[in-house]
Amino acid sequence: MPYLELSLRCTEADQPRYENALEDVGALSVTLLDAEADTSNERAILEPGVGQTPLWHSLVLTALFHAEANALALLAALEAFDPGLDWRQASFRTVEDQDWERAWLDQFQPMRFGERTFIVPWNHDIPDDAQRDDAAVIRLDPGLAFGSGTHPTTALCLRWLDGLAGAGRLQDRDVLDFGCGSGILALAALKLGAARAVGVDNDPQALIATHDNAQRNAVGERLAVHLPQDEPARAYPVVVANILASALDALADTLAARVAPGGRIALSGILHGQEDELLDRYAPWFESLRSERDGDWMRIDGVRRA
Repeated sequence: MPYLELSLRCTEADQPRYENALEDVGALSVTLLDAEADTSNERAILEPGVGQTPLWHSLVLTALFHAEANALALLAALEAFDPGLDWRQASFRTVEDQDWERAWLDQFQPMRFGERTFIVPWNHDIPDDAQRDDAAVIRLDPGLAFGSGTHPTTALCLRWLDGLAGAGRLQDRDVLDFGCGSGILALAALKLGAARAVGVDNDPQALIATHDNAQRNAVGERLAVHLPQDEPARAYPVVVANILASALDALADTLAARVAPGGRIALSGILHGQEDELLDRYAPWFESLRSERDGDWMRIDGVRRA
């Protein structure tokens, strides 16, 4: 079954207005892609922080309509709905069902973080460099967990976990993934040698996604998920929290209590410029605190004082 496809470029600031207008005139689906990425430079959004909907600064917005829709009539309706937007840049084409679905899935490529951590969508074969014995391969459904390249908050945490494993500080340890989202960090820890992992999130759907992803990756028996109010309070040798900076500030006492003496913590979801306040906030409990930057985003990590 063919579809009429509308495509245009827009900014992150204007995206909600464009999407609202397209949905109002009957778009069957609206897809957002990174306008600056190409197939060799993917920048997926794998795991947004709690309450975050991160997008790229420049977007390609694509909408599908029934094949019998009239392009000129659609443009007239869109301009009437929101005349303040520039609809002149919109382009139309007819696409076959199989064509656009295959093209959508084919955009998602395997990605590597650190020395041996790989995220591989289910529709791709495992790449050659991820087939060695010590590779940690996490398989995810691109329809659920992938965007069009990696959000830096998640990438920073994946590289940190990979580094811990390389230094022998993850093997047979228990790990807490606080604000687990899709569970990607907990899964990576388990694939890198952690004994068990616990995922905590205030969104019940996130817990379902984490559990399903764990089953897909054959680590379901080693991962438990909880809402914050149901989490068994205990200390862990490794804790990672990829959430908003404001939440990291508010939860400092709780997160510090979750790290065993000598244990390690990674805090992400922090915009550049917010790190100094959080470094001061966590200094009473942690030593060797340091920050690492990836674009506009920061990760803080440190060691729990004895």
